Amino acid sequence: MLLDTASLYYRAYFGVPDSVKAPDGTPVNAVRGLLDFIARLVQDHRPDDLVACMDADWRPHWRVELIPSYKAHRVAEEVEQGPDAEETPDTLAPQVPIIEDVLDALGIARVGVPSYEADDVIGTYAGRATGPVDIVTGDRDLYQLVDDERGIRVLYPLKGVGSLQLTDESWLREKYGVDGSGYVDLALLRGDPSDGLPGVPGIGEKTAAKLLDAYGNLAGIMAAVDDPKSKLTPSQRKRLDESRAYVAVAPTVVRVAGDVPLPEVDLALPAEPRDPATLDELAARWNLGGALKRLLTTLQG
Repeated sequence: MLLDTASLYYRAYFGVPDSVKAPDGTPVNAVRGLLDFIARLVQDHRPDDLVACMDADWRPHWRVELIPSYKAHRVAEEVEQGPDAEETPDTLAPQVPIIEDVLDALGIARVGVPSYEADDVIGTYAGRATGPVDIVTGDRDLYQLVDDERGIRVLYPLKGVGSLQLTDESWLREKYGVDGSGYVDLALLRGDPSDGLPGVPGIGEKTAAKLLDAYGNLAGIMAAVDDPKSKLTPSQRKRLDESRAYVAVAPTVVRVAGDVPLPEVDLALPAEPRDPATLDELAARWNLGGALKRLLTTLQG
């Protein structure tokens, strides 16, 4: 089981009241909410291995070089050396180091790799897996990894993590008209304002799905632009033609990396905390209470 950790703690932050605080007044709603999410996921799915995948770089330079607008609207501050600072709610940012400390003390594998997003870490682990994989994320970009043959599916939280949409290829085909591998082409044609991806003007989700159905993939669509006998409308042909520069680089930006240099880490789901003393200190300092106890009980089960 691969967790898109930031996606989940954002959901926890907005789903748990910020009146949940540590003794010093620091809100810990995201921390406690995430612990409850993990407890529920482990209880319901009992994975052998669990990895909390992290954004070591939420806006990698190699993606920005290709599409400068990539996540540009979410930059709080440009940093010359290292990742730019991301706009984050004031009461969430201080909780992220607490989350990291708690996961480490529990012994839950936590992996982030410089110059890569959590999506890329997830993509690389999924590509290397020899058995079935569940990816837990609120980010539809990861639908591209769905692969029935290899048992890779996305668990998309609808409400908390008690209600999950099990995303497999049949669901994708019914919803979008594509399978996992076709989702990249659909996403880049449609664009995504939340990621600063412009897409091809005038090509929305339904049109993109129809074009992919007619021409197979992005290469087939662009070949149709050059074929005067193809059935593209004049406006589709014009807009796709004018978007060649974007279409040439967008696949590299939208497709998750599959070659991230992953560290050697024990991925096995721990039955006991790795560092009980530190965990006790963290529990007392940050008022982790019932959420941590529930997770520990679930891990022991």
